[in-house]
Amino acid sequence: MPVFCSLAHRVIALPSTFEISGRPIGGDAPAYLIAEVAQAHDGSLGTAHAFVDAAADAGADAIKFQTHIADAESTLDEPFRVKFSRQDETRLDYWKRMEFSAAQWSGLADHARDRGLHFLSSAFSLEAVDLLRGLDVPAWKIASGEVLTAGLVDAICADAKPVILSSGMSPWVDIDAAVARIQSAGAPVAVLQCVSRYPTPLRDVGLNVIDEMHARYDCPAGLSDHSGLPWPAMAAVSRGAAILELHITLSDRMFGPDVPSSLTVEKFRMVADLRDAVAKMDAHPADKDLVAEELADMRSMFGRSLASKQNLCAGTLITEEMLVAKKPATGIPVGDADAVIGRTLARDVTSDRLIAWDDLRVDG
Repeated sequence: MPVFCSLAHRVIALPSTFEISGRPIGGDAPAYLIAEVAQAHDGSLGTAHAFVDAAADAGADAIKFQTHIADAESTLDEPFRVKFSRQDETRLDYWKRMEFSAAQWSGLADHARDRGLHFLSSAFSLEAVDLLRGLDVPAWKIASGEVLTAGLVDAICADAKPVILSSGMSPWVDIDAAVARIQSAGAPVAVLQCVSRYPTPLRDVGLNVIDEMHARYDCPAGLSDHSGLPWPAMAAVSRGAAILELHITLSDRMFGPDVPSSLTVEKFRMVADLRDAVAKMDAHPADKDLVAEELADMRSMFGRSLASKQNLCAGTLITEEMLVAKKPATGIPVGDADAVIGRTLARDVTSDRLIAWDDLRVDG
C-alpha cells in the first residue's frame, strides 16, 4: 500500500518500494548491502581507495563514506565522542584532517563505479550536500545525529532521490517527523533500525524494530549495525531486511574508534554470501509433490518392501510373523502385507531377497 502525505495543497502517493540506480530496494529484492567506511580511512586518500576495492571484494552493493567539511559543521567547542586521536588536539582539527577535496571525492566515486558499487556518503553540512550532488550520488544517507537537522534534511530531499534514514539516537516521535518531512518532499525513504553504541551489545540490536518500522511507515526497512559481529546482519537477512549498513575494516588491528564496531572483509563476505544464498533459495520455491516425483528413484532406493525373516520352503503358508520390511522399495509394498499374509509360497524364498508376487501361488 502506498503512503499518502499532505503537502500544502496536494497529496503525494509514495511507493512502498523504490530503486537506487535500477537496483530494487524492498519488496522481494535481496537485501541491499552498504559497506560503511565512515572515518576508517583516517584521512588517507590511498586507504579510502583501498576500502573501495575491499567493499567490492566483500560483496557490497554500495560503499558509503562521510563527507565532513570542518568549518561548515563544527566548532572548537565540539568534544570527542571518544578521545582516541594522538595527533588532533580538537575535534575540529580531526574533521579537518578527514576532509578530501571535491576532486578527490570525485576520484573515489569514479573508482566505486568502476568496481560496480554505488557511491554514497553522509552529508553533514549544506556545503557537503552541494559537493555530493555535484557527484550525482544515486541516493542520500541521513546519519542518526542529523535526523532533526531540518535544513540539512530539506536540502538532501531537494532532488527527490531516495533517502536512507538512520535512527540510532531517536525516539519514535522524531523518526515520525523526519519520515513525514522526507515523504512530503516527494523523496522515497527507507528507515534503518540503529543503536548508536559502539560496539552495540547483541541484546540491544533490536531486530524486532525493523518489522515495526516497515509496518509503521510502509517503506523499506533495515539495519544499520554497530555490533562488530556478523550475526545481527545474518539474522536480519533471514527476517527479510531490505537494507543492511555494516561498518567495514581492512583489519581488526586498524586504528580508529569504529574498528570494534566493524566487520572485516571476510566477515562482511559471510553476510553477502548468506544474502545471495537466501535470494537464490527464495527465487525457487519448492513443490513437495514435484520434488518427490523427481526423487522417485531415490525413494525406491531408500524405501522398503516385504521380505521374509528367514529362509522359507515352497508350500509354506505365510503368517504376519514371517514378514519384515527391507530395502529397497522395488518389491511388494509394505502396505500390501494383508494381500500376502495367508498366501502359500510357490517356490523357496530366502531372507536375503525380497518377496515377489511370482513367489506366491495364484490360488493362495
